[in-house]
Amino acid sequence: MKKIIYQIHLWLGMLVSIPVLAWAFSGFLYSLPNTVEGGKVDVIDQDRVKVSPNTAIEKAHGLAGKKLPTTALTLLMRDGKPFYQAIGGMGMDSILVNAETGEVLITPPPNLATRFFRQAHFYYFAGSWQITLLLIFSALACMSAITGIYLNCVYWFGGRGRKNSGAVLSEASGT
Repeated sequence: MKKIIYQIHLWLGMLVSIPVLAWAFSGFLYSLPNTVEGGKVDVIDQDRVKVSPNTAIEKAHGLAGKKLPTTALTLLMRDGKPFYQAIGGMGMDSILVNAETGEVLITPPPNLATRFFRQAHFYYFAGSWQITLLLIFSALACMSAITGIYLNCVYWFGGRGRKNSGAVLSEASGT
């Protein structure tokens, strides 16, 4: 039984390590200054903001030609200008509204580093399977942890840990 659990633990560890590695690497990439878009934060010049948030949402709806499912509206500085960024859900394209002039445009495509970060870190590559895939990998990671705990308990409390500690004690006492 222990050998089967050991094999399961090894395979789960290898399977779970791939998305964890991508997640960790994308997080490292995000920590490097100016590598990922949005990695640099500028102070918003409040005197330049002329468009209200309600107007920005209406302008975004106007560009789309329909009422969008806006889930977030963020005021940010982009290339030295204040913009509202209207986001319409997980992984969807966003719309930029110039907070000074009211000009509306679709957010330009991100660079390669930003695309990798979003795909690896938030599982955007999975599309509608995003939540399901995250739940599956979470369950596999839990199973890997549980099998690891089991194997450690068997090792330390099942006699092997005692045998090694007994050998160490007998060597230390000189017997």
